[in-house]
Amino acid sequence: MAERILEVQDATIRYGAAVAVAGVSLDVGEGEAVTLLGANGAGKSTLLRAISGLIPLAGGAVRYGGRDLAKVPGYQRARDGIAHVPEGRRVFSTFTVRENLLMGAYGRAGAVAETRLKDVFGRFPILSERRDQLGGSLSGGEQQMLAIGRALMSGPRLLLLDEPSLGLSPIAITQVFEAIRRVREEGVSMLLVEQNSTLALEVADRAYILRTGKVVLDGATSEIKSQDKLLRAYLGSPGKGDGKGNGKEVVRS
Repeated sequence: MAERILEVQDATIRYGAAVAVAGVSLDVGEGEAVTLLGANGAGKSTLLRAISGLIPLAGGAVRYGGRDLAKVPGYQRARDGIAHVPEGRRVFSTFTVRENLLMGAYGRAGAVAETRLKDVFGRFPILSERRDQLGGSLSGGEQQMLAIGRALMSGPRLLLLDEPSLGLSPIAITQVFEAIRRVREEGVSMLLVEQNSTLALEVADRAYILRTGKVVLDGATSEIKSQDKLLRAYLGSPGKGDGKGNGKEVVRS
């Protein structure tokens, strides 16, 4: 396996007295794409927010490039190469497309920002066409491309993607996932949260399935896709194959 860029060990996250994530461990290798699957409320988005420093851990540890992030604030994690594309896109509606993108390169030298801007416009020609249009006037698919482009402006080593297909039309979903595949093929490490399990398992190397804040299954995506009963139980989705996959089931009490 490639060197680990991200290690989450026994992470516990609470909202007051409620436990949202209970002892989750996972890792992402350098250049690897990993997906987190599970029903709504399983703790997937919460875990991404903890990795990017938006919420604290109640227990356990997050390591990035071997470094414990316990005392590293969110803004420094972003500067160090962790980019978070949040659920719902969260573009700046009153900023132009160009201004939204430049916010992703905040603190970088002007020449670096302009080079990355050209790269993003090359990836997403529609954003180049709409560079002077307000972010809030874009379609849902265009806003998702803008959110991904804004994250890429920071030059990330690790990209956290939270529900990139949420609320999009089938055509827009296809376009967004094609962009995600291209970024993945360029060697950017990814941790992807996605309700569309079929698309997520196609783009990722490995998968973790969460249920009520715990990992109940993990393995290579080729193994996970073959486990019909487990996919139905944990995702409410029919899988493919003969049900003889050998993904590792790790149900915890």
